[in-house]
Amino acid sequence: MIENFIYNKEKAEGEIISKVETHTPEIICPNTVKAGEPFEVKISITKHPNKLEHSIRYVDIFFVEKGRAFNPVKVAKVKFTPEYAEAEAVIKLKIEKSGKIIALAYCNKHGLWESFKEIKVEGGE
Repeated sequence: MIENFIYNKEKAEGEIISKVETHTPEIICPNTVKAGEPFEVKISITKHPNKLEHSIRYVDIFFVEKGRAFNPVKVAKVKFTPEYAEAEAVIKLKIEKSGKIIALAYCNKHGLWESFKEIKVEGGE
């Protein structure tokens, strides 16, 4: 299963622990939002090298909506060019129900790294 090859803070052990701080995407957004109103989501991996031989190449952003039959919804993919583009992205998201934002970043040297953040919709589930 692919989840066996995705690293995160919760299952880091051994050599992987030393890579957590520089590879795990940070998700910056409100904890609570209003249904149907756009809000900013910033994904950042700023402590990572940005060289051709070692860089974050892309971030996929997903939303897992509470109560939805088929999850997750892929809401964005942002690609980065080494040495030119820093591994930061800002998107506007608009949701109707509470759920979880998942950021999945790919390092060309150390694989896939994920993080997530719960989002509550005011008056929603």
